[in-house]
Amino acid sequence: MAAVTESGAVGAGAAESAVAERAGAGRGSLGRRFGWLWASYAVSTFGTRLAFDAFPLIAVVVLAAGPAQVSALAAAGLAVGAVAAVPLGPWVEFRRKRPVMIATDLIRCAVLLTVPLAYAFGRLGYVHLLLVSVVVAAADITFRAAAGSCLKSLVRPADLLAANGRFEATSWTATMLGPPVGGAAVGAFGPVVTVAVDAVSYLLSALGIRAIGGGEPRPDRPGPGRTRPRDLLEGWRFVLASPGLRPLFLNTVLVNGLIMATAPLLAVLMLGDLGFAPWQYGLAFAVPCAGGLVGSRLAGPLVARFGEHRVLVTSGVLRVCWPVGLAFVGPGVPGLILVMAVEFALITSVGVYNPVSATRRLQLTPSDRVARTLTAWTVSGKLTTAALTALWGLLATLAGLRTAVALAGVLLLATPLLLPRRGAGDAPAVR
Repeated sequence: MAAVTESGAVGAGAAESAVAERAGAGRGSLGRRFGWLWASYAVSTFGTRLAFDAFPLIAVVVLAAGPAQVSALAAAGLAVGAVAAVPLGPWVEFRRKRPVMIATDLIRCAVLLTVPLAYAFGRLGYVHLLLVSVVVAAADITFRAAAGSCLKSLVRPADLLAANGRFEATSWTATMLGPPVGGAAVGAFGPVVTVAVDAVSYLLSALGIRAIGGGEPRPDRPGPGRTRPRDLLEGWRFVLASPGLRPLFLNTVLVNGLIMATAPLLAVLMLGDLGFAPWQYGLAFAVPCAGGLVGSRLAGPLVARFGEHRVLVTSGVLRVCWPVGLAFVGPGVPGLILVMAVEFALITSVGVYNPVSATRRLQLTPSDRVARTLTAWTVSGKLTTAALTALWGLLATLAGLRTAVALAGVLLLATPLLLPRRGAGDAPAVR
């Protein structure tokens, strides 16, 4: 299943109109420095999407892993990596962000390169994949925390939705093009070639971030110069105390977790039980990503016309209406068409929701809390996804793959109850 990229209302009336004005404000160039950040994001995202579901694919094709092992690989990597990243949020908050981003890019490059090297020497094993996934997950969280602060410092508040829309469009473009190219590369050169390309993409991303240039002052740190135990929970305290962020947080974490929990199961179902080739599997999830381009392009105009709250809630409801259909996928062309139709509807809705949600999150978060807030948000998302992935792997083992996929789809239909309600938001903290 295509990754759900992450990327409460501020109230009605005048605030809603202000958001509408901001939505249409940032449509031209956002500056050379943002351009380098965007280019770095694009190259690493294309590398990652080229390696779409690379570890589950390697586990199934190379290591002959079953549903429980594939789900455990995805869940354990996310969970342990997320726990390892918890103390890094407060640490990143009071460091210069671009050096942190460069360091995490280089770490991901180095550890990913160990996979093709181990495979070449016949030493690749399940534990190795697990360890690499843990390090990459921790580095991902740290990078996202720093990148959110970096973005907020590079563009005006009025341009945040435009910037997030460009990231969203880039993500879905990469997801549309990467998997079929990656599938073809795997067929031609073996199962680990895309992991090597992904590693190189992080190196190029680090070079792009370095090219942003310009000074970056060290953030002031109030109080003692070391991280205290209470600082580790500051991001969660802020999110859960915010009437605007809390419902957005709970809804996003649960929806993404339920969607992603079925991804390993669909890999086993389609590549194993239904006998789809890797390139067919990649194509089934790549073509619908055109919907992400459509959605991300519509986000700004829709907010300008209907207001942020209405667009956020409507797209939030629409994005959960479709996944239950994946339980009915069958073999051959009809099965591929069904997957593509379901994914197109899902991804179009997500393409609208994500940039609006990401912009609202940055608007409601003061600049001196962005890293801790994004760390708490991402850690919670990864832990929830890990727990649900492990649980759904066990459920699939006991009740069958289709039953597990169907149950996730049914539960998703209840998640709109957690979406922000009008009048429950706070004033934007755009500084």
